Amino acid sequence: MGPLWLADQADPGRSVESIEERGALLSILTKVLEEKEQVVVRFAGDSGDGIQLAGNRFAAATALIGNDLVTMPDFPAEIRAPAGTLAGVSAFQIHFASRDILTPGGRPNALVAMNPAALKVNLPELERGGILIANEDGFTKTTLRKAAYESSPLEDGTLDDYQVFRVPMTSMTVRATDGIDGITAREAARSKNFFALGLVSWLYSRPVDVTTRWIEQKFASAPLVMEANLAAFRAGHNFGETAELLQVHYEVKPAPAQPGTYRGINGTEAAALGLIAASVRSGLPLFLASYPITPASELLHELSRHKRFGVRTVQAEDEIAASNMALGAAFGGHLGVTVTSGPGMDLKAETIGLAVALELPLLVIDTQRAGPSTGMPTKTEAADLLMAIHGRHGESPLPVVAAATPAQCFEAVFESVRIAVRYRTPVILLSDTFLANSSEPWSIPKAADLPQIDPGFATQPNHDGQFWPYLRDERLARPWALPGTKGLQHVIGGLEKEDGTGHISYEAENHARMTRLRAEKIAGIASDIGELEVDDPEGAELLVLGWGSTYGAITGAVRRVRRRGKKVAAAHLHHLNPLPSNTGEVVRSYPKVLIPEANTGQLVKIIRAEFLVDALSYTKVEGLPIFAEELDEAIVERL
Repeated sequence: MGPLWLADQADPGRSVESIEERGALLSILTKVLEEKEQVVVRFAGDSGDGIQLAGNRFAAATALIGNDLVTMPDFPAEIRAPAGTLAGVSAFQIHFASRDILTPGGRPNALVAMNPAALKVNLPELERGGILIANEDGFTKTTLRKAAYESSPLEDGTLDDYQVFRVPMTSMTVRATDGIDGITAREAARSKNFFALGLVSWLYSRPVDVTTRWIEQKFASAPLVMEANLAAFRAGHNFGETAELLQVHYEVKPAPAQPGTYRGINGTEAAALGLIAASVRSGLPLFLASYPITPASELLHELSRHKRFGVRTVQAEDEIAASNMALGAAFGGHLGVTVTSGPGMDLKAETIGLAVALELPLLVIDTQRAGPSTGMPTKTEAADLLMAIHGRHGESPLPVVAAATPAQCFEAVFESVRIAVRYRTPVILLSDTFLANSSEPWSIPKAADLPQIDPGFATQPNHDGQFWPYLRDERLARPWALPGTKGLQHVIGGLEKEDGTGHISYEAENHARMTRLRAEKIAGIASDIGELEVDDPEGAELLVLGWGSTYGAITGAVRRVRRRGKKVAAAHLHHLNPLPSNTGEVVRSYPKVLIPEANTGQLVKIIRAEFLVDALSYTKVEGLPIFAEELDEAIVERL
């Protein structure tokens, strides 16, 4: 065979004579590019392997291509579990497609396992016949023992049902950085996550320049680290391109999207932007007080970066102090917000009850996680619904709103602030770990298109030259008077107030009347939130009703079932208290109602109690979100 020829600007006629060059070029020329509609990829390794960073960069490149995507980070609960152990495994899953998608996918099509522990934890979920890329260097006697393997799964037939690619990522990373003065082999090995990123970027035709530019910017202040990461990333990409090991790579075309400006966003970022937008559109200075707790702390961290918008954040000494600070800020005319997770909600209950009695706007964001007690602090669950509605002493009703997707956290926060300010009431917004950490494309709204939120502060006496702090408007909301406003002095506190005057009252009839008025005010919000919308194009026999982060799984599962010719309806509740005014009519319209929940069945109890409908329940409490595939099966069973 004669020499092969490369087109080269420097030397257009350069021949390729060496066996190594010829083999590499032949490998490139014989690679097969296969088109896929959708792909689910999972990166997994030790918590010190930079898995989240690699996953996020892969997601960023995927977003810029124009694929629709949803991600699912999975963190270990321990701050730093012993390296190589099952408890220390960190994972990042991304589902991307050339069409609209709503979930992070179920079983991954491809798994990158950096060590035996990562393989052992994640292999059961890899689809049969799926791609497994294993860091061969990570499979040592020590790491195999830590992962409780008696023999190497790379050698004993454990992986016979998968497409296995053994790649010595660590040693190849070290070799790729040989020419960088000042980098030791141990330091170079830390860049193996970028080698893996480069390899998977080639495998799924992700652009190289996006990641290289980010590395150059991110590590500009640490040139040696920057050079090592760039070398590792390029080495991984080049390995995929030239190695005979990998003969097929894949392409996922851009998904159709409405015209607009998009960015990738997770639920925490969306919530932060929603709070800032609500602050701007209401004219209320934003004040957030929080005590650190996983996973809610990230919202405190995110908002602390936005001081230029007048945002004030305080890391309080405990949960009780944080909620009291936020309520005090609301009394002073600020947008008072506190954020926490399950255990923190327990501690905030008394202050929330005080806010109910004071009838002041306070936003409490609960980023739910697996419980009870400390539970599984980095795993998702949505089991705080009944606590949000009923978890206070006495008759203390308040509105409860739930976010549905990571990007929709923006709208959910904005709506919660609107209700709190308009009706002078504390509001609980339910998010969860999955929503807070997962990301998806978000069409950035125009600030001018967002509705105004009028705080309507009291400015003058309202009753015969006096100011009555509990004289209500047509919505039963009391006036909001800023401290220091001339002529509007009034007393607040937790003791029962006299209707109208706000004086302390122990009268039985007054207490009954105030209890009824507070309940009627919250119930009246139903007329201000719109009706429950039902997606039922064909007259279904079964309604799938959801709330919170089950939205994506429900929508995806219903689409799958409909494609097979079955008739299924879907509806999703964004307001949990009060429920939309037509909720009873909707659930009574179907012979069967199925309610999927990431708890043991909390909304189903409410629907059964309120509307005497024998709703069916599908529950999951495994620290993972419900996936469309498993819900598909549940729907078919009940049909």
